[in-house]
Amino acid sequence: MKKVIISTIAAMAIGAVNINAATVYVDSKGQMFITPSEGRVPYTFTDKMELVPVSQKDITYSTPKLSQDKKEIKQELLSKSKITIMDKNSPDFLLGKQTHINMKFVPEDNPDMWLKIGVRVQGTMESKQVDYKGSGKLDEDLNDAYLRRVRLEIAAGFGYGISFVMDIRNDKSNYGIENDEGNFNVGDAYLKIKKPFDTSLINFKLYRAKIDVSRTETVKSARVIAYDRPYVADIAAQYISFNRRGANIQMYGDYEKKIHYQVAFGSATSPNKIKDAIDSKQSSVANVSNQSFFYGGKIILSPFDGWEETSRTESYFGKGKHFSVGAGYWVVPSMEGTVTNLVGNDVKYDLKHKLINLEASMHYKGLFLQAEYFKFEDFVQSWDISKTGNQLVTGDSSGWYVTGEYVIPELGYIAPFFRYENHDRFEKANDATVTSAMGGLNWYLKGNTIKAGVYYQKDNYGEDAVSNSGYEKDVEYFRLTSQFFF
Repeated sequence: MKKVIISTIAAMAIGAVNINAATVYVDSKGQMFITPSEGRVPYTFTDKMELVPVSQKDITYSTPKLSQDKKEIKQELLSKSKITIMDKNSPDFLLGKQTHINMKFVPEDNPDMWLKIGVRVQGTMESKQVDYKGSGKLDEDLNDAYLRRVRLEIAAGFGYGISFVMDIRNDKSNYGIENDEGNFNVGDAYLKIKKPFDTSLINFKLYRAKIDVSRTETVKSARVIAYDRPYVADIAAQYISFNRRGANIQMYGDYEKKIHYQVAFGSATSPNKIKDAIDSKQSSVANVSNQSFFYGGKIILSPFDGWEETSRTESYFGKGKHFSVGAGYWVVPSMEGTVTNLVGNDVKYDLKHKLINLEASMHYKGLFLQAEYFKFEDFVQSWDISKTGNQLVTGDSSGWYVTGEYVIPELGYIAPFFRYENHDRFEKANDATVTSAMGGLNWYLKGNTIKAGVYYQKDNYGEDAVSNSGYEKDVEYFRLTSQFFF
């Protein structure tokens, strides 16, 4: 009878007592306690969760003990049942170690399932001056403070190798003279199937996942050197698929970190995002009636032993080394629509967007360097065909950028950086080139979890890259930036 009382109480108490507790204590009345005292007999649990006196545990086993391997597996599963956030391999920054991407919650009863949640906030204070050179147009001077990115990030694991990642965002909130609040929308929203055939060569992503049209566009924005990516890369992000993540299906993988690849097809770009050589959007004067899926892929090589790229980032904090080169080819075979000419007639067009992307990146301890080249085919000179003889004129566009950073751990992880960009938006034009030069300083107070920055940027637009052609313009920026992210 006493044994029944003890077992019943034990079963009821399991929810209140930590399952990892090695010993409980039972008095003469059959009451169970978690602290020792006079008159209380120590009991323990067998691997079958039976409650037995400590002194009889080795005698009363009715089944063989677990093998060492099974014990280790059980202990590993129990150790996963926790909440984690800190990156133990992180350097010690001024404010401590940085965090992982999002806080991870793992349940005790199924360690293969999990939930991640996190936030990303990037703030910018900006002074902007626009000089319309030789045009007679009034120059502009704007001081602005806005939230460059505001995001809530969520991820969930549904079992071994299957997870879902998404975020809700309101980027450039309070931006510009209008102080626009912006709108919340979904960014990433993809299902990831990892190693379904037990090999790193084959993995899948479904729905809204990034296609690798550019290295800097693929790197998470919390890990880029400057919050505003190069102009030419931003154009590539919209040229093939909406925000480089229109609903798609992709397969990707790597071979011993030496070779990485991605192939994908899916929903193509949006008329609201396709710009011409003078930065006007397609939707302002044209429409699309038929559009095919995009398709393409990318391959990245790390040819040198010991220099393999293990993660896509622009911030290494003075640790390790890598070298990689890559090439991508992406196509939207057909984009049909009409644009209205001066006399009110619709002019038909059928564009075939092609994008070639070449990349190279390396880091050695504190030094990081990265460069990319882009080639666009069927790029539109102007959606306003009154400027181009009532015909939609297309041609090639090409551009490149190079960027770098040097992290100095001895000075509290201060990191001077630079970037230079050159984009000939329409090669047939006399001067449709946009150049941009940037220099600044990042301060990693807690890695990418908490960081601050300051930088200066100067852009020059050729006369064929300005909407009211016939003059050039210079734009200067001075920015103070900050980030809080986990």
